Amino acid sequence: MGQSESLHREAYNTMFREFEIDYRWDEEYYDQLQNKVAGGIPKMRYYFGENGWPTSTLGAAPTEEKGREDILNALQNRKTDIYKDMIRGGTAQVRPGVLRLIEEARRLGEDRPKLAICSASTKTSCLFVLDNLLKPDVLQHFDLILAGDDVKHRKPDPEIYRLASERLAIPASRSVVIEDSLIGLQAALGAQMPCVITHTASTKAQDFSQARAVFSELGDGNHVQVTARELMEIALETSL
Repeated sequence: MGQSESLHREAYNTMFREFEIDYRWDEEYYDQLQNKVAGGIPKMRYYFGENGWPTSTLGAAPTEEKGREDILNALQNRKTDIYKDMIRGGTAQVRPGVLRLIEEARRLGEDRPKLAICSASTKTSCLFVLDNLLKPDVLQHFDLILAGDDVKHRKPDPEIYRLASERLAIPASRSVVIEDSLIGLQAALGAQMPCVITHTASTKAQDFSQARAVFSELGDGNHVQVTARELMEIALETSL
């Protein structure tokens, strides 16, 4: 929703420096990492597993699972605080077309589709970002918001989309998912939901051949690439 990949990377690197952890994620590596592993703690667990658990101001490199969980939680909590400070400062912006689509959906009246947000981030982080980027008057139009800690398995596992289908009482075949990465596409397809992609700079080279459509952006003004009505038609076509 927001163009925030670089902010997440900067927040992780700032956090690593604060804890005197001798790791730094450059742009190329972070693009690969975020397109392979969803969620902050899973990213660090994967990276530390590949490159070694770090020493830090918290102490020696942990060797037991309890110590590893403790350091992951401490690091992620601090990274989240740093990221929130960046969001408060207005650095992140809503991607083109997001607000337009929400408004279009709202204006469909009795035909209005149910709207849901399914994020891989924690609920606290997800709601904070949404409150700052979309504001409460826009968020009120959503029927459901799910985050990574609402499910046991994160994307690319389809659990979060299956849960959304269940909670909204809408069959998967009558839903349509908007995603920006291969991980998200795999989660949608695993839930048997049609998916359209609006890729980011870091995901544009991924294989989206199984998506219903691929857009560089949703678009506003003279650059609109897809409308809410067209997205509804994709869901209706799939259910026939």
